[in-house]
Order: sequence, then C-alpha cells, then structure tokens
Amino acid sequence: MTTSSTGVIGQKRPRIRMRWTRRISTMLGWSTCGLALLTLSGLMVWILEMVFVRGASALTPTVLTTVTQGRGGGLLNAIEGTAVLSLGALLLAVPFGMASGIYVAEYHYSRWASVIGFLADVLVGVPSIVMGYFGYVTMVEWLGWNFSVAAGAIVLAIICLPYICRTTELALKQVPSEIREAAYALGASDRRVILRICLPAALPGILTGVLLALAISVGETAPLLYTAGWSSFMWDGHLTHSPIGYLTYAIWTFINEPFASANALAYAAAFLVTGFVLLINVVARFTLNRANI
Repeated sequence: MTTSSTGVIGQKRPRIRMRWTRRISTMLGWSTCGLALLTLSGLMVWILEMVFVRGASALTPTVLTTVTQGRGGGLLNAIEGTAVLSLGALLLAVPFGMASGIYVAEYHYSRWASVIGFLADVLVGVPSIVMGYFGYVTMVEWLGWNFSVAAGAIVLAIICLPYICRTTELALKQVPSEIREAAYALGASDRRVILRICLPAALPGILTGVLLALAISVGETAPLLYTAGWSSFMWDGHLTHSPIGYLTYAIWTFINEPFASANALAYAAAFLVTGFVLLINVVARFTLNRANI
C-alpha cells in the first residue's frame, strides 16, 4: 500500500467516526424528546382523568342551580362570580392591552415603546399573590373598598394586561410590511393604516391573546383571596363593599374539609374550571390555526 492510499484511508476514518457520533447524538436527542413528551402526556392525562372522573360524578343539577350553603349546597354563586370577575377583568384589560401592543408594534423606534415592552415583561414575572397583596393594600384598605368585585377585577386586569399587550404586538408584527407600504403609497394616514388595515389582519392573533388572558383570569386564586373575598350569596350588583364567590376558592377551601359534601363541591368546581380553561385553549388554538391558513 502506498503512502498516498494510506493517507486517504486515514482521512476517511475521522469522517466515519463523526457520522456515527452525529447519528448517536441524534438518536439520543430524539429519544430524550420522546421520553419527555410521553412523561408530560401521561401526567396531563392522569390529571385530566382524575379531575373529570371525580368532578363528573360530583356535578349534579343541584350543584349548578343552588348557592353554597356552609359545606354543601351548590356552586351557582361561584359560577356567577367567576364570570363577573373574568369579564370585568377583560373589559378593563383589553382596551389598555391592545392600545399598548399597537404602540409597541407600530412605534417600536420610540423610547416609550421600549419602556412599555420592558414593563410588560416585568408584569409577566410578578407572582400573582404579590398582585393580590398590592390590591389588598391599595384598594381594600387604602381606598376602603373592602372585599369587592372592583378590587378583584382590577387585579385580574393587571395580570392579564401584559399577555394581551405582547400577543397584540406579535400579531401586528406578522402583518406583511408590503401592505403598510402600499397603504402609505396611496396616501393613507397612520391612523387609517393601523385601524383599517393592520388590526383586521391581526385580529385572529389578538383574539387568541384575549382568550388566553381569559383562561388565566378564570384559573387565578391567590389575588382574589386578598381582593374579592368570598360570598355564599349571589352578587348584589355593587362594585365595592361587596365580596363575591368564585370557583377557585371552592377548590382551595373545600378540598381540605373532612366532609364528603365539601369535597364533592371541590371536585365539581375543579371540573368546571378545568373544562372551561381547556375549551378556551382549544378555541384559541383553532383560531390561531385558521389565521395561519
């Protein structure tokens, strides 16, 4: 064997080793991802099975049509309270969240846009119980509203605000720049371009963010403990000085009670909250997929 042929064989060996190393690394990577997916899917199925099986058995017409009575009764007051608090939070958060998202997306070169984006990121990282403590100090004590719908809805709106802001920003940034340039070439103003062209095109993505914010507000507990309190009665229509019931309080409180009726209420409330949040996420995903199409 000549020296040149020996050199060629010596060069091929490292290449073969690199190929086998890449194949082994790829197999290990995919195996790890598959194992993680199976673990996560198994845990999710286990949680949903436990919630839906126990909750479905506890969900009776009486639970849906009567108010809570001590450690028994129903969840009609909690269902109404969850709807009131979540819708109130959206009424407050959507206008401000969309406005801030529009400003950050369309005027990203401005210094204030960077400030708003930074504050939105900070709000996402603040624990919800800290938000509840803030609401308790400022609204329940300082303003003297006591436990009330207004305090709970405002705190939930603050929690939902950064999610709506960021999803609005991302949805607007996905609108092709050629559409904006064509509108400006025809003499359209900034207001007309944003309201008549960009917002309709980005509406599915914005709606997805609003639905996800709604799911977050439905599943919150800690901030409402400090602001909304709890009531076993139906809402009297007052925004202040009037506590209100909500489903997550029933889960948090009644699951620890040593009574079967209280545990049944907790399982039924968990079923309602989980089912509603799951439904919202499915609708949001469907809306986003339709928008991508």
